[in-house]
Amino acid sequence: MTSPIQKILFGSPGTGKSYSIDKTIIPEVLGIDKNEHPDNIIKTVFHPEYTYGDFMGKLVPITRASKVEYNFYRGHFLQALTQAYKNILPHYKDPITNRASNFRNLSDKDKQLELDKARKTACLKANNVALVIDEINRGNSSAIFGTIFQLLDRDDDGWSSYSVNITKIELMTILESIGVEEKPLANEQFEYKFPGEEKWKKSYLTFQGRVNGLNLNLKEQSIKIPPNLSILCTMNTSDNSIYFMDSAFKRRWDWEFINWDKTKPPKGNYGKEQNGTLDEQEWFDFIKKLNDFIKSNHASIRGIEDKQILENIL
Repeated sequence: MTSPIQKILFGSPGTGKSYSIDKTIIPEVLGIDKNEHPDNIIKTVFHPEYTYGDFMGKLVPITRASKVEYNFYRGHFLQALTQAYKNILPHYKDPITNRASNFRNLSDKDKQLELDKARKTACLKANNVALVIDEINRGNSSAIFGTIFQLLDRDDDGWSSYSVNITKIELMTILESIGVEEKPLANEQFEYKFPGEEKWKKSYLTFQGRVNGLNLNLKEQSIKIPPNLSILCTMNTSDNSIYFMDSAFKRRWDWEFINWDKTKPPKGNYGKEQNGTLDEQEWFDFIKKLNDFIKSNHASIRGIEDKQILENIL
């Protein structure tokens, strides 16, 4: 696991923002092999009709045999979160239920240190997960993220600084997605078993101990973003159909400007075989001068940098 990336790549259309994420950041920085582990990459595109339900989850009616049933649809964020949890879980060794440990005799401070140590060890071994959001400013990001907005603040260890509460159906979906099986008993009791286990268990303390590595609080129904989950976004700076991003939302991201590559001449209509009147170098010089003129007028014309002529849109 590397340090989590929470970044918005912005610039004019065609500069290679999505390409940079797909070909450089995901495979080289995060070490995710999309062929070997395709489940570790979740992609979505924001648009004006995209909602919190699409992002987090929602009940969807399905008709079967003339009867309407409601299934819970996992949104793109919940898919990414549960995949990150799923990658951590096999590596977490709970010090509370570990019979070989002396956990119960430790002070509260030392207990917390042991929990943090076990959680950190598991996260270091876990595979990274990338949530990729294209065109983040084409949707109402404040409404789409909703309470998830609070999770975007990260501590030095990569976990969210603050937790948020979720609904019971969202919590049950997370547990089901990471492979936990449950069956109800009388008096609001239940039995459970984790992936790869055969025996059913009833101890609530043991259950909570097993998910401590995920910073998942069963009683409070609260979650945090783990350090093996990165969120990568693209944004066109002057799209005509965009939503405003407030300062509080913006400050929770790293920002990287992606400019067009001046070392690669655009593939324009400059060859004699195409009846062009400019050779390759003349075309490149023309494009460079035209873009320099466009950028020099950015103070008087808002968003003019988005009107540059680029290689990938010629």
